[in-house]
Amino acid sequence: MRGTRWLLAVLVLVAALVVGGRSAFAQSCTLSTTPVSFGTYDVFDAADLPSTGTIHYQCGLLFFRTVSVYLSNGSASSNNPRQMANGAERLAYNLYLDAGYTQIWGDPNPNAYSRFFLFSAPDVTLTVYGLIPALQDVAAGSYSDVVVATINF
Repeated sequence: MRGTRWLLAVLVLVAALVVGGRSAFAQSCTLSTTPVSFGTYDVFDAADLPSTGTIHYQCGLLFFRTVSVYLSNGSASSNNPRQMANGAERLAYNLYLDAGYTQIWGDPNPNAYSRFFLFSAPDVTLTVYGLIPALQDVAAGSYSDVVVATINF
């Protein structure tokens, strides 16, 4: 019985140190991006137009934290599809977590990047996979959208 009390006391002390230690360290992360730049879209090309960009985040020491990165809908009302604009003209596109273009990167739905860190100072570069579907009937011009990347830790 005596050994059980000592073990319980040690476990309570360790739990207190872990819980108390979370707020004792200043947590900070920085986020930087390189844009997804599609180049020239040909309305007569039957192939989708892919491109990539990056999101880089670097955090101070994280203890038992999940880092999540969300992408906004841009100027569209939803992220399926997102839309680039040239005046009143709209060009549908999307941003994905995977090179197979199956997981739309959202805010947080339908998908967001998340990673759990037990004890680490992460320095991570993520690839953003962009895709414009083929054969959209849009006027010639320069199309753009602003998507906001947000990091939650």
